[in-house]
Order: sequence, then structure tokens, then C-alpha cells
Amino acid sequence: MFKKYQPLFAGFLIVLLLAVGSCKSKYEKLKASNDNAKKYQEGLKYYNKKEYSKALGLFEGLITIYRGHDGAEDLFYYYAYTNYKLRDYTAAAYSFKQFADTYPSNPKAEECRFLTAYCYYLDSPNYSLDQENTTKAIEKLQLFINLYPKSDRVAEASKLINTLHDRLEQKSFEIAKLYLTLQDYQSAVIAMNNALRDYPDTKYAEELQFLIAKSQFEYASHSREEKQEDRYTLAMTYIDQFTDRYPTSKYLAEATTYKKDSQNGIRNAKAYLAEALTNERIARKIAKRDTQANKVKVPASSERGDDNRKIPN
Repeated sequence: MFKKYQPLFAGFLIVLLLAVGSCKSKYEKLKASNDNAKKYQEGLKYYNKKEYSKALGLFEGLITIYRGHDGAEDLFYYYAYTNYKLRDYTAAAYSFKQFADTYPSNPKAEECRFLTAYCYYLDSPNYSLDQENTTKAIEKLQLFINLYPKSDRVAEASKLINTLHDRLEQKSFEIAKLYLTLQDYQSAVIAMNNALRDYPDTKYAEELQFLIAKSQFEYASHSREEKQEDRYTLAMTYIDQFTDRYPTSKYLAEATTYKKDSQNGIRNAKAYLAEALTNERIARKIAKRDTQANKVKVPASSERGDDNRKIPN
């Protein structure tokens, strides 16, 4: 029974394949043709049908040809939007900027200037990744506000800038905390102070100021006795600044403990150093540590140029 219909089935498949092939070849023939008006017309049809990949294929071949001629403005506008619809935000940002720069008097220039910045916003990654596009997005959005201060889009641009600033704040905060997690206490203090300097109104201010005090305390407690007094004293300064600013903080009890431990640490360090004046064993131990800390290791040929080796505290 099946054998009886095999020729009919095979014929149907051939017709179907020919039909599919002819549709594809029609599009490819149009791309390869010199009928630019037809390409533009069909490209718009594909765009309106949301077949953006096909529209882009036709528009790309027309960009150079239409430059400086009638219809170029609309073509460039649709070309930029086609990249945008395909979520190629890098290409879209470039195209929108080119439109705004080339046709500043066009009514669509304001829209394209905003979309340039918005594409950078959409390309801005999670806070844990590199934030280059975040910074660029802020710059482009601020440029838009400066160029079009009366635009209806200014409020949205300002809101996007705030969102991006929050992302940068969180990035700075997480990096600073990472130093503490890695027990690189000195770097943690520096990074946290930098975060507060760069974002004085940050929502992380209270926690950052507490962690600065904590990191400085840990830095002091892991230091050699001859350096502890100064480092504990700085820790207490940070603690006092924190408790004065946040007298009802949830970290207050822990901060108070760090201050008491810093005071005890100073007393213990002074006592140890005083004992070293009369105890030869302790004196030798301190001298040996000083020698090791100041000793310059001659690097092997493969290691030369690496000047970042850490000297013990």
C-alpha cells in the first residue's frame, strides 16, 4: 500500500523543497542585485513584519550607497533601530550616535541621542563584572541631559543614572569587603575609605565605616608588636568616629569590643617591648624578624622584574 503512494510522496517533497529553495533564492537574489530602491522597499517590509535579520541584511548593503543622498536619514534611522531590535546594543549605540551627529536638526536626533545612552545602559552588566559600559552609559545620559535639558526624557535619563550609580556603589562596596574576606586588612581599609570618598551619600556608609574600624583593628592585631601601638591607636580613632556618627548602630557593641581589645593590645605590645630590653631571647627574636623583613632576596632570572613580593608585617 505504501509503495503505491511513494512516487506521490516523493513528488510532494520535491515541490516543497523547490518552493522553500525559491523563497530563499529570491531574498538572496535581491541582496545581490543592484536594485537599491527595491532593497529599501523590501527591507522596510521585513522590518514592519519584525523579520529584523532579513531587514538588516538588506539595509547593510545600502548604508554606504545612500550616504549623502535623499532617503539616507530614514534609512540610517531604521538601520539603527534594526540593530536595536536584534539586541546588538553596541552596533545600535554606534548607529544612533552617527544619526544624531550627522543629522542634528532632524526631529529624531533627540530620540537617537537618548537611545545611544540607553543602549549603553542595556549593555551595562551585573555589578560583579567590569563596569566600563556602566561608566559610559552615565556619561552618555548626562550628555543627553546637557544637550536637551527641557526634554521629556530628562526624568527617565536621571533615573537611569541613579540606577547605574547604585551599581557602581555596590561594585565598590563588594570589592572593599572582599579584601577583608581575603584578610588583606590594609587594602581593605584603603578600599573602604576610597568607597566613602567616591560615594559620600552611599547607603552602605554605616557598614563601611564599621568595617574600616574592624579592618584596622585586624591589621593592628596581625602586626608585629613594635608597630601595634600606632595601628591600634588609628583603629580606636576609626571606632570613635563610627560611634559618634552612629550611636544607635547595630554594630555598636562589636565596635566597643574592638576598642577595648585595642586598648589591651597597646598595653600588651608595650609590655612585650619593655621586656625585650631585659630579655635577650625576646630581643633576638625581634632582631631576627627585622632582619628577615629587610632582607632583599636576589631573584632568579625568571623572577626578575617582580617587585611586588610582600614584606612581612
